[in-house]
Amino acid sequence: MHSFISASGKTVAVHALAIAIASAALCGAGQQPISTCGSIAGDRWVHVVSSDESWTTIGARVGVDPAVLAHRNALAVGVPLKPGDVLGIDNRHIVPANAQDDELIINLPQRMLFDYREGALRASYPIAVGRPDSPTPVGPFSIVAMESDPTWDVPLSIQEELRTAGKPVVKTVPPGPDNPLGKYWIRLSFGSIGLHGTTTPSSIYHFATHGCIRMHPDDVDDLFHRVALGSRGRIVYEPVLVASDGVDVFVEVHADPYNRAPNPLWQALQLIDQLGLRERIDLKEVVRVVREAEGLAVPVTGRPDTD
Repeated sequence: MHSFISASGKTVAVHALAIAIASAALCGAGQQPISTCGSIAGDRWVHVVSSDESWTTIGARVGVDPAVLAHRNALAVGVPLKPGDVLGIDNRHIVPANAQDDELIINLPQRMLFDYREGALRASYPIAVGRPDSPTPVGPFSIVAMESDPTWDVPLSIQEELRTAGKPVVKTVPPGPDNPLGKYWIRLSFGSIGLHGTTTPSSIYHFATHGCIRMHPDDVDDLFHRVALGSRGRIVYEPVLVASDGVDVFVEVHADPYNRAPNPLWQALQLIDQLGLRERIDLKEVVRVVREAEGLAVPVTGRPDTD
């Protein structure tokens, strides 16, 4: 288990970003797993708010939209949190399946990175990815460079944005606390695209970058020391995911920020049928989960009548 780290770096005694609840999903008798029947990552726990936390910082750290976090606690996201407030947190996510023995999987609509080791889920991290006008690329990749305390060579596109905004144009930023890359840089085989830390942890779990994958400083520190040059992975685009842990059927629905996916209800039902799970679901609950699109794994299992 990872500990929850507050914005100040203080460890809070609760569980966050738990390693998989189920190591593999039961994808329907006689069927081969497809890319939308993975394990369930994350957990449910109670969190006591500290003085330096807000809806935004907590949501960014655990991978939950702040508005969803507030709604699930019967609170309004516009009402500030106070130290000592108690929140129930559920950050369960469906892991895209078909992972190789050692592989990183990044799902852009989820804004989550999953690290597989020896065929099992080692860790999951919330991330920030490309804005709709500068999307993060999709496809297989390998790690081609790794640097600690990197110098940031500011891309020409960002230099032009600075120029247009009337701000000083910076071409390089040396290592240090003001470097937007943070302490670690992991370049992927997508040209200038890479994984890196950030000086603004509250931006995690947003579509906020120029294409790179931004991570919380503690998370990129952990990942940097787990991967190596040549390590492989995939970036996928799956706003709708379905899984079963053998007891419950889960559906997870996200927005479609890059406008690349079909109708989410149609997609959810198609995946449910492909996995042979139609007889096990509550269709009304599936419709509700699709409509609300909270971005979390929600059980939609039909319950037998008890009359």
